[in-house]
Amino acid sequence: MVAGSGGRGASSFRREKYVPAGGPDGGDGGKGGDVVIVADSSDTTLTSFRDKRRFVAANGRAGEGGRRSGAEGEAVLLHVPPGTVVTEGRTRLADLDRVGAHIVVARGGRGGRGNARFKSATRQAPRVHELGERGEERRLRLELKLIADIGIVGLPNAGKSTLLAALTGARPKIAAYAFTTLHPNLGVAELGSGAVVVLADVPGLIEGAHRGAGLGLEFLRHVERTRALIHVVDASQGVEGAIAAVATIDSELRSFNAALAERPRLLAFNKIDVPAAATVALALQDEWPDAQLISAATGEGTQALLTRAAALAARHVAVVQPDEADGQQDGHRVYRHQPKRMPPVVTREGDVFRVSGRDIERMVDITDLDNDEAVARLQRRLRAVGVDAALAGAGCTEGDTVRIGGSEFTYTDSEIRR
Repeated sequence: MVAGSGGRGASSFRREKYVPAGGPDGGDGGKGGDVVIVADSSDTTLTSFRDKRRFVAANGRAGEGGRRSGAEGEAVLLHVPPGTVVTEGRTRLADLDRVGAHIVVARGGRGGRGNARFKSATRQAPRVHELGERGEERRLRLELKLIADIGIVGLPNAGKSTLLAALTGARPKIAAYAFTTLHPNLGVAELGSGAVVVLADVPGLIEGAHRGAGLGLEFLRHVERTRALIHVVDASQGVEGAIAAVATIDSELRSFNAALAERPRLLAFNKIDVPAAATVALALQDEWPDAQLISAATGEGTQALLTRAAALAARHVAVVQPDEADGQQDGHRVYRHQPKRMPPVVTREGDVFRVSGRDIERMVDITDLDNDEAVARLQRRLRAVGVDAALAGAGCTEGDTVRIGGSEFTYTDSEIRR
């Protein structure tokens, strides 16, 4: 993501008939465009970002004479589905969990000031002006976690997609082999009261899913969004097989996120339309008396299951972790001190002295180094913030090369010369 750079400030003087000594009238450059991610897409996936991954906003326009400011650069709006999490490295920047949620992920650079801004009582005709500030450039990761009231989980071929179709009328791909479902499916079910709930059919999990086995990590992250779970178990695999299936899913959920193991959950023993499976399901009810016996294929027991699951979801209030509270805890906004200016840091790069610091690098970045007056102003500003003293303390001597950002200078006892 690359934001637009600010426009260059103008160096201009008023020139009109009968006005022989018009003053400076250079306008400011326009601000660069931002890169904004907004959750309002009708697309339910992030596949549109698979082929195009670099987005660049427009630069601000340069200022002009007559104190005319340059136009701002046009922002880039990236539309994503609600439920998208934006991260940079290991830092979560935003959780766009609702329609309309947005974040500015790269801010456009400020426009440079024109020479009219530098006029003072002692400097009536300044020629100094500023270049535009470079826009931010960031490398981000977009991750989609589907938002649903109820998640349907289970081993492959347990009947999850068939259950989703029975409850919501959704039409996911269904076949009698494992891993038919490769992407989560969403469906909306209507309750008798007129309310609706959203269900997500999470593709089949296998042992080791929390370590990435199969597509486990791709699937498990969607479960985090749900308020309640329906665990579908294939009763036709026998008592021992069903018990093992329950243990496998419980272990994978707990290993991926301990909180998931505590999420309200209903067991649904499926395929009771098969006589042998019905016998197994009845036997399993001795171990799990609250389990629901269903046949996703015929619809038997599915509405009772939906009613119970919806009640569980309605009672469950998701706990927001402190780092997800968007700067707020217990309803109070948290303010953290941010130092306005960091002292210059000087390091050696072979025979070159590198001066680092965001504010210092910005000073150089916006200075027109071909303008002697602007360079002289830069030297005074660098000296004022302690760059000369830091270089001397690091052992920098007459004639040494100093690098600030992408520019190089020659150090002298009194100043840094380009």
